[in-house]
Amino acid sequence: MVSEFDELFATLAEKIAAAEPESNTVKLVNAGVHAIGKKIVEEAAEVWMAAEHEGNDRTAEEVSQLLYHLQVLLHAKGITLQDVYRYL
Repeated sequence: MVSEFDELFATLAEKIAAAEPESNTVKLVNAGVHAIGKKIVEEAAEVWMAAEHEGNDRTAEEVSQLLYHLQVLLHAKGITLQDVYRYL
């Protein structure tokens, strides 16, 4: 599982480096930390609501979206996964 998490991080780095204007990842990074933070708050609320009312599959889907946005934030801030892993 960790390798898949790391692979997503690497894939996002590639997308950001390619700077393709159609990429949602690139758009988010270009929008800045505030915009990404708003998405994180939104996705966190959706995780909670899915867990309360929508079952495990929907919760897993929402968690995946939250993890994606968290990784985009890390890239936007120049924080590596190793920086995060130090605190786990």
